Amino acid sequence: MPSALDLRMDAIVGTLVAAGGPMAVDTVEQNGLSLPVITVAPPALPYYFAHFCAQHGAADFLVTDDERLSFAAVYAQARAVAGALVDGFGVKRGDHVGIAARNAPGWIVLYMGIVMAGGVATLLNGWWQSNELADGIADTDTRLVFADPPRARRLADAPRAHGAEVVVIDVALPIAEAVAPVMARGGGAETALPQLTGADDATILFTSGSTGQSKGAISDHRAVMQATFNYLVQTLMALELVTQDGNPPTLQPATLLNVPLFHVTAEIPVLLQSFAMGRKLVLMPKWDAEEAMRLMEKEKITYFVGVPLMSFEILNHPNRSRYDISTVADFAAGGAPRPVEHVKRLKEEMGGAHPLIGYGLTETNAVGCGNFRDNYLAKPNSTGRASAPLVDLAILDDAGRPVPQGERGEICIRSICNFREYWKNPAATRAAYTDDGYFRSGDVGYLDADGYLFMVDRKKDIIIRGGENISCQEVEAAIYEHPAIVEVAVFGLVDERFGEVPGAVIALGEGEAIVPEALLAFLAERLAAFKLPARIWVSETLLPKLGTEKIDKVSLRARYRAIAEAEAAG
Repeated sequence: MPSALDLRMDAIVGTLVAAGGPMAVDTVEQNGLSLPVITVAPPALPYYFAHFCAQHGAADFLVTDDERLSFAAVYAQARAVAGALVDGFGVKRGDHVGIAARNAPGWIVLYMGIVMAGGVATLLNGWWQSNELADGIADTDTRLVFADPPRARRLADAPRAHGAEVVVIDVALPIAEAVAPVMARGGGAETALPQLTGADDATILFTSGSTGQSKGAISDHRAVMQATFNYLVQTLMALELVTQDGNPPTLQPATLLNVPLFHVTAEIPVLLQSFAMGRKLVLMPKWDAEEAMRLMEKEKITYFVGVPLMSFEILNHPNRSRYDISTVADFAAGGAPRPVEHVKRLKEEMGGAHPLIGYGLTETNAVGCGNFRDNYLAKPNSTGRASAPLVDLAILDDAGRPVPQGERGEICIRSICNFREYWKNPAATRAAYTDDGYFRSGDVGYLDADGYLFMVDRKKDIIIRGGENISCQEVEAAIYEHPAIVEVAVFGLVDERFGEVPGAVIALGEGEAIVPEALLAFLAERLAAFKLPARIWVSETLLPKLGTEKIDKVSLRARYRAIAEAEAAG
């Protein structure tokens, strides 16, 4: 039976999306499918930026320790950057332009400027090392990259060619100084910009698949805008709920920007949604739980979202009682499941704040499911129901057929928000979609009688460490580069802090010897730090095989997980 909260939520959403409602829904035809769309969403990001930055004007938008920028000021800088990209850099409609930098106002202004100029914002993973960055640029045909000094140095050191012009942008400087190298080429706020449509490409985000090398998932403006507005429907629903309960908000919405902007969670539900909400973003270049609490108190943060590890660290911090974080109404999480006990403790120990969780993917532009407040407490091991009004959620078998309710299958999502393709990888794109337009998540789950999704496994060979996807095959490939290694298996180990961390078992060539510390130093030059194995075991024999002569990773994972858990318990 639907919960009382489910019924209230459904009634509110029904009013919002009805004909004549503020988020009215119609349908469009795309690739032979009839898909729902939110009709009031603008066709492309530039119109969205212009409208809401003008509406919220002088209100605080981006806040750092050194700078406080209004919506109007941020838009003015972005408009000037867009003109400079067109005139000074010759950016044309559809050109791929990359950002490789830490979170900062300069990152956001560059993102806005790139898409306003008609470029496609390529969001490079800031944790990548030299070759990873070079590969990401080359694989997506990105011709121009704006990089902060640390990432620029990594690119300069990359032995692999990438073919892009790299412009160094010191995002630590005040915004006008940070973007000065862009403006120095000419062009500005008076430069004419292209008139974009929803069919124009908008973004490329990277996703780690089971095949190893990250793939660039490209989305058009309509997909990004519709995903943003799908989140706005949920936000308006939540606003109406608290208003009906006699607790309407009195503060400007405010949240910490504490997850990297190259992730879809930071890009869409955090950054892009904030334009329409008039929400203040308080930037944290580096995660620190105590600094987060200091900023919550200082800036009167009303909403928190991050990977589960972040709220877990706040919950357990020895100095939590020293900070007034009572303005935070919700502690949301995504990227990985929360332990059930964590959900209960958030409700009981955080001064009345509510726990939430969401499920979405890079390829779905972050939309998927959500589990909200009391519903989450009632079903703490569920990621919730499909997010209305755009998400069509299905559990399918390998042939793309629906499985009976309650049975396990692959979690699949169909919506106008889904990405279009993996750049220059048609085979991977075809494999990612069913014939009738569902994106195959690679996650295994089931739906209960109320439509709540429960995730139970992953089909893909992926580890999720604190919300960051790691391809086991990519780590294995890097380990195989060492001449002493003849066989390797990489898999996830349970970790209290990160949820999962990589573990590896290696077999050495005859007469070879290597200690784990030396192998980690070797890998640190090839992989981002979060991909490095937390544990490395050296097998005295070759690794066990299946009948197909493939390494039996299932048995290895079970064996070494048990060893790691026993060691931790002992």
